Amino acid sequence: MIETWRWYGDLDAISLAEIAQTGARGIVTALHEVPYGEVWPSHTIAERKARIIDAGFSWEVVESLPVHERIKKGDGDLSQLFANYRQSLANLAGQGVKTVCYNFMPLLDWTRTDLTAPVAGGATCLRFEAVRMAAFEIHMLGRQVAENDYSADVVVQAGVWFQQATQANRDTLLAAIMAGLPGAFDRYDVNGLRDALTQYDGIDRAGLRANYKRFLDEVIPTAEELGMRLCVHPDDPPRDILGLPRIVSNGDDLDWVLGAYDSPANGITLCSGSLGANPQNDVPAIAARVADRIHFAHLRNVHKDPDGSFEEAAHLDGDTDMVALIAVLLAEQKRRLAAGREDVLIPFRPDHGHHMLSDHERDLIPGYPLIGRLRGLAELRGVIQGLSHG
Repeated sequence: MIETWRWYGDLDAISLAEIAQTGARGIVTALHEVPYGEVWPSHTIAERKARIIDAGFSWEVVESLPVHERIKKGDGDLSQLFANYRQSLANLAGQGVKTVCYNFMPLLDWTRTDLTAPVAGGATCLRFEAVRMAAFEIHMLGRQVAENDYSADVVVQAGVWFQQATQANRDTLLAAIMAGLPGAFDRYDVNGLRDALTQYDGIDRAGLRANYKRFLDEVIPTAEELGMRLCVHPDDPPRDILGLPRIVSNGDDLDWVLGAYDSPANGITLCSGSLGANPQNDVPAIAARVADRIHFAHLRNVHKDPDGSFEEAAHLDGDTDMVALIAVLLAEQKRRLAAGREDVLIPFRPDHGHHMLSDHERDLIPGYPLIGRLRGLAELRGVIQGLSHG
């Protein structure tokens, strides 16, 4: 497996020189400064790649080449947006960057309600709290229908939280929900988010799937011609949220994605944390089910609560059997080697991590600390070496 590290370029307080000390040798990055839907210029890709190579790394994976919201909504004439996406793929391929991660989550990317939840020993983590999310949906956004998406007990507790919350508490909650990923150009206040949600009125699960299949039909043939691998990231959290359908949340969804355009160029980013947040998902079993189309892996873990809450766990703790999952990925690499495939080694990165030690003293991207991810990488490296021995 190829050890990689997510780096946000000039938006990242962590330098390539620091990343070099982690032992990772591949970089996962994107042109976060380019607005969604615009072409990634060849010269900008080349400049980014040169920086990476000069620092002693390879650019292993693009994460992400964003899909414009209009494509997700199937909104109007999309020919220029599809052409731009295909051109960006061609420009990346021209620089030898062949693996592209993306997602098809409507409006918001990953969603958390707390960016600094305390964990034992003084570290902090990302957390999704069902009560606070229900309070946000029902009382701050005014989506009374959201009461149907939560248990009766959570709805009652959400009302209590909202009544007791100060304006500062509510502002902090909104900021956490809006945090998403750097490079997302839309940051909404409550009224702005309420208006944005109306743009998805009438788009249900079937409608979003139809728009996704159209995207695949438009871009996968180009990826095939260029020898590229596209790999969709699962929904995070893996459930409908804010009334928006989510369609990449479990094994059946992944089967649908792979069948919607049956091609080696149409693959999966296996994110153990996103899939692991759904109590119905057996992550190692899902990985085995789609193993031949896993082009990239995010390895992280979560602790789940019965009410639908979850938080980031240490990489070898949590509810997912990380050793069993890595064993699936290593077995798939052996199968690919025996089959003579070129893409034998699966790039992976330690995803998210606890903010700990000197991470607290720096202005780091939520979920992407230096020390916390270094700990995760060291633990994952140990598992890989142990399973590979002999």
